[in-house]
Amino acid sequence: MKITGVDTFLVDVPLQDPVSPYQSRYICSTSTGALLIRIETDAGITGWGESPQRLSFQNATSFTGEEASYFRPILLGQDPTDISALYADWGIEEPYLQSLVEMACWDILGKQAGLPLHRLLGGLYRDRVEVTCCMGIRNPEEAAAISKHYVDLGFSTLKTKAGQDLAMVRAIREATGDRLNLRIDPNMGYTPEVALQLARDLEPYDLQYFEQPMHKDLLQESAEIRKLTTTPLALNESVTTMENVRKILELDAAQYLLPDTYQCGGIWAVKLVGEVAASAGVPCIFHCAHDLGLRTATMLHMAGSSPNFPLANDCTYYSLENDIITEPFEIKAGSIAVPSKPGLGVDIDEGMLKKYLVKSSAD
Repeated sequence: MKITGVDTFLVDVPLQDPVSPYQSRYICSTSTGALLIRIETDAGITGWGESPQRLSFQNATSFTGEEASYFRPILLGQDPTDISALYADWGIEEPYLQSLVEMACWDILGKQAGLPLHRLLGGLYRDRVEVTCCMGIRNPEEAAAISKHYVDLGFSTLKTKAGQDLAMVRAIREATGDRLNLRIDPNMGYTPEVALQLARDLEPYDLQYFEQPMHKDLLQESAEIRKLTTTPLALNESVTTMENVRKILELDAAQYLLPDTYQCGGIWAVKLVGEVAASAGVPCIFHCAHDLGLRTATMLHMAGSSPNFPLANDCTYYSLENDIITEPFEIKAGSIAVPSKPGLGVDIDEGMLKKYLVKSSAD
């Protein structure tokens, strides 16, 4: 099988209340942007991939819609089922671009085999995947009201961006008691000294974890803070290469890891992170970057096939106005069924793609 066609699409889907507007340390967003890729083959099989548009809020990468001109010289003529060769030899420069292509290749491989992705990743371990509800930085009153709303919808876990940490956490706990597992994420916003003090101040509120409070390179500092507080620490931005993952595990710098395809380089890379972390007794949570249906499907297949993704995985899917797949996922009591059709198990809705299209190389 050979790749015969490559096109890319920039899309942008509005967010709804109560997620919108989603305020983090870096940006306030009212929509979810994504770069999509469509890979066609001489076997008549088409694969799709997705990468988040807002890749780095500190040093934002802007897509132009012309990325296909970068991919075509690399991909045309390649066998899309040679995924190991993609990692080793194809020379795609950035992890987020590699992950975009790799997702489409897995989609093609699954369709060729007539198997859903989770079967290719080890088989089905759980047929429904629990997901979080998410909230940007809000004042305490808003945080209390939104958290109660999520409890009423059946979610068990809430992740908030950090900015008014103690007051916001206190308000959520007063509003929902222990009915929500609570996570906060300041996106590397604190010095080690502030992170330690805040972790200690948060101890009475029984967080599930305190995510990436410091810069991604401060692994030794993270390990030291873990010894000085009972608040669990999780790392996301630090989880990139396998070298970094080994350092985190060797230092015992995190109680949880949050890998993501666009940070690690693809689905197989996240699978390896999960397995290596399991060998050290460190559970993983699949990270979310405001995902549309393709990346949400990837999360479901990975978490559905991997015992070491036992907790609720990050998700903002319920906040989308709509999706670019024909059968949007349905969240019931805070969980989503793992797709069962071949490949990613989802199909692109051409009407929705056209509705939310910003720019396309296929124009």
